[in-house]
Amino acid sequence: MIPEKVAKVLAAAGLEALEFEPGSTPTAPLAAARIGVEVGRIAKSLLFRAKDGSYHLVVCAGDRRVNSGRLKALVGSKASMADAEETLRVTGYPPGGVCPFALEGVAVHLDESLAAYETVYPAAGTDSTGVPVSFERLLAVTGGSRVAVTE
Repeated sequence: MIPEKVAKVLAAAGLEALEFEPGSTPTAPLAAARIGVEVGRIAKSLLFRAKDGSYHLVVCAGDRRVNSGRLKALVGSKASMADAEETLRVTGYPPGGVCPFALEGVAVHLDESLAAYETVYPAAGTDSTGVPVSFERLLAVTGGSRVAVTE
């Protein structure tokens, strides 16, 4: 079930999540297979912790990797990927369901790799959802910054 805070954001933005059987979309390849799209269209969300303790959510195409040097330049220091427990504590979402909606205290960065697609699919707070949305609309709804940190 989609978390209430995510459902509110989606409803206010006029967006609807696709919902599937529990546990069916926890990774970009599995989500792409379940939704029926190429892996790059899956907007995977990765949480990083900078040396100063700040948190940064990078949302990028599912077939891309975050370049550590570009991420360091963006956040101003070396950053480490948060583990599963930390991710749940900071975002309120479990790994596989992390999404850029309704976050507090986390900077949201949307990678340009997503702009290559007319529609991308971020999760909606669970490991069994996908939200069809354009890159520009995702920027507007999340208030995230447009970045180039992948390879």
